Formats: sequence, structure tokens, C-alpha cells
Amino acid sequence: MVRAPGISMDPPRAVLVLKDATGERVRLSDYRGKVVVLNFWATWCGPCRDEIPMLVEMEHEYSNRGVVFIGATLDDARSSRQISDYIVRFGIKYPVWYGATSDDVARFGLGMAVPDTVFLDPEGQIIARVSGEIRRREIKERLDWLLGDRKGTAPEAMVTHLGNH
Repeated sequence: MVRAPGISMDPPRAVLVLKDATGERVRLSDYRGKVVVLNFWATWCGPCRDEIPMLVEMEHEYSNRGVVFIGATLDDARSSRQISDYIVRFGIKYPVWYGATSDDVARFGLGMAVPDTVFLDPEGQIIARVSGEIRRREIKERLDWLLGDRKGTAPEAMVTHLGNH
């Protein structure tokens, strides 16, 4: 196949720019070179509350292997006041980003509901997505594959659990 000069044949890299708790701009591109687990959630989301403790455990297990977990909250100005309470209550040590929207979630090829989780390789490309509450084994399968030699069969690229809570 012939391609135009300057046009890459690689899949597009994931792009997300939000703010951290101090209001500073944060970019997904700052994490190139690392495997990233990006979880979209909100304080008003029941399944999100259910999965956060497991994400905290998984982050603790995989952070020493270079995996970065990021929580991107869809809370609006009114409900965002509850985010710091969530961080304390659930012992969240990974970065929490503010200001995500349903448009951001849709750009990652996910639905309109949260929670949603995206797995990015070190080049920033989306390797897998889970729409709805993620299972522990789904995280382990995807991270172990991403951190391994990637020679075996890749985990399912898109899993949907919405309505299965």
C-alpha cells in the first residue's frame, strides 16, 4: 500500500487533556513510555463505587511494574466537591483528573455510561476497553499481556458489561 508522505500508518494515539486537583492541566501524552489504565468514573455512579476498591488494589499490585492508573472523573461542578472524600475513603493513591465529559468517553470508543476503563500501551495506543464495571481478572489479563512478550493471543479488545451489574 502506498501512503502519502508524512502520513503514519500506525493507529492514532489516545488524547486526553484534563485538570488535576490543583487545577493544573494534565495530559495523557505525558505518560508515553508507560502502560496506562485509564478509568472513567463519577461519584454519583454506583458501579464506580463498587469497582474503585478493586482498582486501588490493582494499582498497588501493578505500580511497581511501571503501570500507571489514572481516574478521570465525569463529576460536574456541583458533585465534584465529593471527589476528595472519595479519594480519602477509598485510599486512592493514583492520579485523579477532573473535568472529563461523556464526549471524552465517546472519543475512546465507549458508551455514554460509566464506569469505563481503557488500557494503553507505552506508545499511547488503545489496546483494550471495558465498558461497565471491570472484573479483576480482566485487568490482570490485559496488564499481564501488555507487560509480557505479547506473543500469545491478545485479550479481547472490547468487553461490555453494561446492564450486567
